[in-house]
Amino acid sequence: MATALVTGVTGQDGGYLAEQLVAAGHVVHGVRSADDGHAPPHLTALGDRLQFHAADLAHPETLTRLIDELQPDWMFNLAGASSVAASWSDPVQVLDVNGRAVVALLEHLFRRQEGGAPPVRFVQASSGEVFAGTAPTPVTEFSAVSPVNPYGVAKAVAHLSVGMYRSRGLHATSLVLFNHESPRRPERFVTRKITRTVAAIAGGRADSLTLGNLDVARDWGWAPDYAAAMVLAAAADEPDDYVVATGTVHTLRDLVAAAFAEVGITDWEPLVSSDPGLIRPADAEVLVGDPSKIRRALGWSSSLSFEQMVAAMVRADLEESS
Repeated sequence: MATALVTGVTGQDGGYLAEQLVAAGHVVHGVRSADDGHAPPHLTALGDRLQFHAADLAHPETLTRLIDELQPDWMFNLAGASSVAASWSDPVQVLDVNGRAVVALLEHLFRRQEGGAPPVRFVQASSGEVFAGTAPTPVTEFSAVSPVNPYGVAKAVAHLSVGMYRSRGLHATSLVLFNHESPRRPERFVTRKITRTVAAIAGGRADSLTLGNLDVARDWGWAPDYAAAMVLAAAADEPDDYVVATGTVHTLRDLVAAAFAEVGITDWEPLVSSDPGLIRPADAEVLVGDPSKIRRALGWSSSLSFEQMVAAMVRADLEESS
């Protein structure tokens, strides 16, 4: 049994991770910002098996104090700015919370370990956006770091820092997470916007869906599977970098078609329009990962197909609106 500290616990990934850790019998401490509001129902359902703490990556000292207080065995850093599109509006802030703060955490863990404190196994939620410039070639752990947006740049700083501190003796792993979705995805993300709007169209509450570039292609997976990869990485004897992806690529158009198929609408094209104002300033047309290494080394695998993932999201939105 381990004591785990999870930043960003109220987010999509944090919730699934907390549930899986609790189910495995670990002691779980979740970090949320002071202005987070009420915890989502799936977290409150965990009761006292999940203990909440207030801290903020914008002020890394609040987290380093928490590390000293709790002395966790495992630490998962999932917090930070999560929207690629929104990162263009405040690149400096994104670099602070997604990059600089991670360096501060790693340095603190290193100094603690050098001082004789028990080692902490650190898992960083990295991103395929770190390697977006390699498209359309599948990203591996050896791909060149090549971000094309502020979010990717900030994540690259954190990703490279994990490798640097691992070489200095930390059990630090960077998981290169490609797009992963679920019904817990906030509506500001395009995938949830699609499934929720399709459910609304099916229910007669909306009559159209407006998107940006329908031809952008991504590697989309099921979020609970990606949380499972985090647990495997923390439990592994040796730290390393791993690409977490499905290895398959679909366009946004494919996602829209799959969503409409779930509600029985085949002639969906007249219901969808493209707004040039929603297209990002710079974006990889294709972004796909090669998960061979994590499958081989840690036995990880994805449990749902692309179509099953989209269908699960649409069904959840239909149930929510009924």
